[in-house]
Amino acid sequence: MSITVNIYYSGENGNARKFAEEMTSSGVVEAIRAEDGNIRYDYFIPFEDKETILLIDSWKDQHSLDTHHSSPMMAEIMKLREKYDLHMRVERYVSDDEGVTERDKSFIKE
Repeated sequence: MSITVNIYYSGENGNARKFAEEMTSSGVVEAIRAEDGNIRYDYFIPFEDKETILLIDSWKDQHSLDTHHSSPMMAEIMKLREKYDLHMRVERYVSDDEGVTERDKSFIKE
């Protein structure tokens, strides 16, 4: 059972993008990706909202996510969120471990 958290960071004057750029250039993103249990940590720009950055953050289980939340990385993330005055909307998903079904595959071109 993996856990995926979608975090929408929103700000003004390009601050969400600046936040993601600094997270990456400072090495925080690389350090998070190296944490035990991290599956994915990637930023995206929503097509219709240039003042928002979407973070897709996936972990192998709740323990891995809890460990991340108590890591020194969280203090860095929180400091940068404050620096860029970002607001957040969060969605949380838990995998069903079924994966892509045969029916789903009929709609996917690889």
